Amino acid sequence: MANDPVMAVEEMKQRIEAAWADRGKLSDPAHREAVLAAVAGLDRGVLRVAEKVAGEWKVNGWLMQAVNLYFAVTGMETHDYGPFQIRDKIPLKKDLEAAGVRVVPGGVVRYGAHVAPGAVVMPGFVNIGARVGKGTMVDTWATVGSCAQVGENVHLAGGVGIGGVLEPPGARPNIIEDDCFIGSRCILVEGVLVEEGAVLGANVVITGSTPIIDVTGSTEVVWKKRVPARSVVIPGTRPKQYPAGTFQIPCALIVGRRSAATDRKVSLNDALREFEVSV
Repeated sequence: MANDPVMAVEEMKQRIEAAWADRGKLSDPAHREAVLAAVAGLDRGVLRVAEKVAGEWKVNGWLMQAVNLYFAVTGMETHDYGPFQIRDKIPLKKDLEAAGVRVVPGGVVRYGAHVAPGAVVMPGFVNIGARVGKGTMVDTWATVGSCAQVGENVHLAGGVGIGGVLEPPGARPNIIEDDCFIGSRCILVEGVLVEEGAVLGANVVITGSTPIIDVTGSTEVVWKKRVPARSVVIPGTRPKQYPAGTFQIPCALIVGRRSAATDRKVSLNDALREFEVSV
């Protein structure tokens, strides 16, 4: 947030929090302007819903409040984009050439999302409040939900679903750190954190309750909502007893670690081959 004056941001925050507590304040132009300014800051990338501070992710819940309030201060409008027309409360992102972003036909980035220079959006979708880092590929039919944070040099393969998190404000959004590979048809929801350099094979589904089981040692280690750095992950199942019998429920299995090689692309290719990960 260094590009915005500290007092201006603090004033914005106070007005948004006040409007969140009392929606009637949105009739005041100053409070409405605070909401609009916050979403504009998210769009430009000078504000962000979550940021890493001293190695830990901090969530700026007031910006989640701003995204929610934005729907209350904007009206439904019709926009023409060439031969296409939309009717929505949020326009599409503009000035892509100046931003250094490539969006191919069928790709959609809503206003209020920040996509950094060098990122590519195939016919996928990036929602308001989200952030996509430099050099990241949002591949065909991949979805980056509201407020999701995707780092630099990440590949979201075809059909990946990164869920949106808007409520309750302050809840951790889904976060993918730098240099990750998220394989085809993976689904991440309910505030999952995928740490730097991790590889998720095709069809891995992780929710807030999904066991993420490290099976590389003599004893399993179970994680929830967090994939440790450089992990290689594949879909799995484990038995669970119910009154009607024993059934297999989904889990995610950590089957190895990527090496800390200098050339991350070579390291990724080695990991995919060594652990026979489908992508």
